[in-house]
Amino acid sequence: MGKVKQRTGLGALASAGSDDDFSVIDAIGGPRGVIESMLPGVVFVVLFVATSNLNLTIGVSAVLAVVQVIVRLIQRQSVMGALSGLLAVGICLIWAWHTHQARDYYMFGFITNAVYAVLLGVSLLVRIPALGAIIEFFRQLPTEHFKAWLDGWMGDKELKKAYTTITWLWLGLFLLRLAVQVPLYVTNRVGLLGVTRLLMGIPFWALAIWVSYLVVATPMHRHNTRVRAGSDVSDDAADDDGAGE
Repeated sequence: MGKVKQRTGLGALASAGSDDDFSVIDAIGGPRGVIESMLPGVVFVVLFVATSNLNLTIGVSAVLAVVQVIVRLIQRQSVMGALSGLLAVGICLIWAWHTHQARDYYMFGFITNAVYAVLLGVSLLVRIPALGAIIEFFRQLPTEHFKAWLDGWMGDKELKKAYTTITWLWLGLFLLRLAVQVPLYVTNRVGLLGVTRLLMGIPFWALAIWVSYLVVATPMHRHNTRVRAGSDVSDDAADDDGAGE
């Protein structure tokens, strides 16, 4: 049998109730994924602070992002993560090049953080925690019987409470990023903004995933146990009905 592909990000939390070997490093893409995610940002801020040459900084950062994808292609490894990273970096670089402002390299990040914060906030208002919906989507695609899928985890008070808690956690993460970084953008402190973005990027992401795992693992395990027990009872009842015919 082939090796099961390791899920990353929130998808890694989908197995929190059954996976005793949960790894934060694997969940954020492994050492290589961390390096590839952080390297373009590191190069951008260091090169710009050192040279104050925006065009050179954009050029080098763009070449680096493309090289990362090419290397993965040569090594015949999955390029989806690298391609998504290339797209995000490309948007940031084009934005900075278009406005001739190095600080605008970070504008796309502000927008995505604000959008995520709004979506999470709305989900809490309607009492359907977004993190729960995302994790349960990874656990079981609601291709049919959507209401039964939704009621299955929403009806578990302990699990829903855990999902609500981590939704608040991630909402706080996005809002904190904006609260700290936007003033640095407004005052055009590019170097400090770049360093802050790096520190509040992968490290905060890893911390949020780890805390989320601690919060949801036990409720999810109990939920899985109850679901399996219910399935066993249903199977036994069906066997009894079949035997009586």
